[in-house]
Amino acid sequence: MTTPTIIGLAGGIGSGKSTITKYFNEIGIQSVDADDVARLVVQPGSVCLSQIRQRYGDSILLDGGSLNRKSLRNIIFNNTEERSWLESVTHPAIRKEISVQLSRITSSYALLVHPLLFETKQDAICDLVIAIDVPKRIQLQRVMNRDSISQENAEKIMVTQLSNSERIKRADLVLENSGNIAEMNAKVFKLHKKILESQTC
Repeated sequence: MTTPTIIGLAGGIGSGKSTITKYFNEIGIQSVDADDVARLVVQPGSVCLSQIRQRYGDSILLDGGSLNRKSLRNIIFNNTEERSWLESVTHPAIRKEISVQLSRITSSYALLVHPLLFETKQDAICDLVIAIDVPKRIQLQRVMNRDSISQENAEKIMVTQLSNSERIKRADLVLENSGNIAEMNAKVFKLHKKILESQTC
């Protein structure tokens, strides 16, 4: 099977990755979302969830046996050592599943949506990387509203990720996302055409 052209979409939490991805999907581009894969590899019955349960006990599970992501997040964002341990367990499984899903893509290129694209070195498998540029104040507000968390906790999550400026510096293309959805969709379509043109060069 031929490996598709892979376009990375890198953006921190609250940058609008899901909304942007939805429009890429609407114009016919299939995607693999690392956040979805991260949830998949810790589903009940998985090796990763078994290891997490061994380390933290049954209190890390919800009543139905699935992972209590909020409890786990509270542990790892207050303890660098625990976060490193969790990444050592989940990141290899995530990379493997991302590779499997990318190999099934049939659209003209594949979109790899990843909040930690550069941090996990997954940019190495991408032909081009788009960085989402969004002002920090907007990013913070989106995270606080979406997850019902304090500004302090939102900032704790953000400091574990690359800054917008560093992400932009490493990317090939930039998508500025501080306007409305119509404006953003127009920018996405323009990037889409640019990517298609680059494939014919």
